[in-house]
Amino acid sequence: MAVTVVGLFCFLSACGPNSGEQVSVENTPSAADDIAQAQQLYAQRDDLMKLRQAIVSLRQATTKDPGNYDAAWQLAKFNYYLATHTQDSQERDKAFRDGITAGKAAVQLQNGKPDGHFWLGANYGGAAQHSAIQGLSSFDDIRNEMQTVLRLDESYQNGSAYMVLGLLYLNAPGIVGGDPKKAVDLMEKGLQFGGEPNAFLHLHLAEAYLKVGRNEDARKQLNTILSMNPDQNYLPEYKEASNDAHKLLDQIQHA
Repeated sequence: MAVTVVGLFCFLSACGPNSGEQVSVENTPSAADDIAQAQQLYAQRDDLMKLRQAIVSLRQATTKDPGNYDAAWQLAKFNYYLATHTQDSQERDKAFRDGITAGKAAVQLQNGKPDGHFWLGANYGGAAQHSAIQGLSSFDDIRNEMQTVLRLDESYQNGSAYMVLGLLYLNAPGIVGGDPKKAVDLMEKGLQFGGEPNAFLHLHLAEAYLKVGRNEDARKQLNTILSMNPDQNYLPEYKEASNDAHKLLDQIQHA
């Protein structure tokens, strides 16, 4: 493994037989170093170039240490964020595919932990939104992964598995199991978890309330988002949720 890493480093550094230099294995970043670097870059994820660099760092980590669970599930998570924010449809589709691959790897490495299952299911769901055929075939896959998360850690990501399941039932056609009332029930269960409020859970619950005609309940959820003191680690997500909350409030007002 050491020779492979050194050889790769030389290739990337354009060193060759006449370079006159030897690369020390001790100076080669470890998988843990790559993961730490990726996390620092992910903190700047509203800049997609930083996010892409973070994904490269995690790929390097998985190459150096294929059995590293943290690298695998975070690679699924980072690819999901890229897929849901890029304007390039080809990059989006590839990121979802890569996220699914990384999520499956994480599940194989640590089947009893929730992270891999959650981000695998999230990537299944994201890909399904952009493909009618895949959406029909992915319903059970998404549901199974999120139900597994609930069995392992019901409070994971402040009840986010309930949110994803709710979105599944909210957006799926009735012919494959879609049910807006069930979506409401699931998302309401998610509200009981987490210290920091989950802005997207409140947002999507508001969408579900609107779909079943509970406009005043939807308004309350949206106002909850706008009155939050956001977690500094999730500012990009909070900005997205609050922007969408303003739009939905305008729709309710003019309905």
